[in-house]
Amino acid sequence: MKKRIFTSLKCLLISYLCISLVFPLLLLFLRIPMNEVGLLLSQGRFLPMLWDSLLTTLISTVISVSLSFLLALGLNRCNIPGKTVYCVLFTLPMLIPSISHGMGLVLLLGDNGILTNILGINIGLYGYKGIILGSVLYSFPVAFLLFQDGFQYEDYHLYEAAQVLGISPWHSFRGITLPAMKRSIVASFLAVFTMVFTDYGVPLMTGGTVMTLPVYMYREVIGMMNHKGGALVGGILLFPAFVAFLFDLRSSRGSTVSNVAKPYQISCRPVRDRLVMILFLLFCLTLLLPVGAFLCLSFLRQYPLDLHFTLSHVKKVFSSGIGLYLINSLAVASMTAFVGMCLSYFAAFITTRSKQSLSNKVLHLISLLSMAVPGVVLGLCYVLSFRSFRIYSTIFILAMVNIAHFFSSPYLLAYNSLRKFNPNLEDVGQSLGIGPMQLLFSVYIPSTAKTLIEMYSYYFVNAMITISAVSFLINFKTNTLSLMIPQLESQSFPEGTAIISLLILLINLGVKALAYLVGKYGKSAQ
Repeated sequence: MKKRIFTSLKCLLISYLCISLVFPLLLLFLRIPMNEVGLLLSQGRFLPMLWDSLLTTLISTVISVSLSFLLALGLNRCNIPGKTVYCVLFTLPMLIPSISHGMGLVLLLGDNGILTNILGINIGLYGYKGIILGSVLYSFPVAFLLFQDGFQYEDYHLYEAAQVLGISPWHSFRGITLPAMKRSIVASFLAVFTMVFTDYGVPLMTGGTVMTLPVYMYREVIGMMNHKGGALVGGILLFPAFVAFLFDLRSSRGSTVSNVAKPYQISCRPVRDRLVMILFLLFCLTLLLPVGAFLCLSFLRQYPLDLHFTLSHVKKVFSSGIGLYLINSLAVASMTAFVGMCLSYFAAFITTRSKQSLSNKVLHLISLLSMAVPGVVLGLCYVLSFRSFRIYSTIFILAMVNIAHFFSSPYLLAYNSLRKFNPNLEDVGQSLGIGPMQLLFSVYIPSTAKTLIEMYSYYFVNAMITISAVSFLINFKTNTLSLMIPQLESQSFPEGTAIISLLILLINLGVKALAYLVGKYGKSAQ
């Protein structure tokens, strides 16, 4: 009976993932008008859009990955105080939508930006510069976290041997550090490339006359209701992301778990440490500049003409119906976080703690598939698949698309945690008459509570900031906070966009702080 319940739940989970992810993708490919492919490719604007997308993505990816590697290297190779604080500040850009980064750059460096007026220098933000700057700010925290995790698994014995052999620090870096970080470098490059190539928030704000493929798709579907043309561009956007996913999947098979015999010992070099700390402080100040710009516009009467403090902009935003959007965002984020956490954890439980059957391998592949699907593509898939269903005009479909969009990363968190348990635990439980579901609730969930908290906060934060998939599915009653930013910007109300960005940041900071306190309290209680 217990085994039958477990099998039924597994079948339901696979069916749900097929309905929410696999079938919409298949329908997208079926809806691509093949007779219009040649027409689109022959248009004079397509190749420039493709070139602009690839050029800005490649430049942004190289800068973002290089910057993230240097930040993680400095944090793990230098004796500087407050490393935890720097880690939090370096990941702060993850807590606001990508469109807010673009808006922040406009407020700072636009033609009438704060820094433009103070310094008297106009850098010509709109175009390639704006897209690249915004994309780097938006994407580098993801690469930083990957590098930060990679540096935790370095074995200092190799460096000691190099010192004994008289190998210089530079050659040790080339021969030991870079090969050890190869997996993290590849993973961060692929992750950042996919994020930037499929994002339309930053190019929408700072692109000017430069049009990228995601912006074109957004305007075709939202502005012109051209679903066929959007499906065609969506298929093009899906291709490089899917290739990156396959490459990452193949390279991960050959990766091995590193056992750290001795953690890295940081040498004492005061001059180096002070220099790195100064650079870190300057970089953190740069990261906080957009937040400062949001504060200026939110609470100054009319920047730069009238610098008196006021709450009129806040009152205007809250009197425009923001309460409904706030409730929608919190409801969607909470629903996404709870249901997504349960589904992804149970999927990881099945694939790690039961026999490697064909159905389990299929479930594992489907669970990783969302990494290859850009949000703008998934949103269009849902438009084509569910617009004739009742769920289409509700917040439930917003939670559903968010779960499908962000499924892979929380799944991998749970997958890696559950793999650490003794592989014979199920056999022992079976001999004692303990079924898999009882093991799940009595052993695995209590032992991996911290992972569950991380999964919940990951879903919640990303559901609060996402603008890609949900932008195709909202209506007036189900609109969210993040999507108010382009709406208020189009109404020439930058103060409102700044207030919304700050509100989202405060909510996400609160959730992250609460998750940290719950995890810390739970650990001390044990």
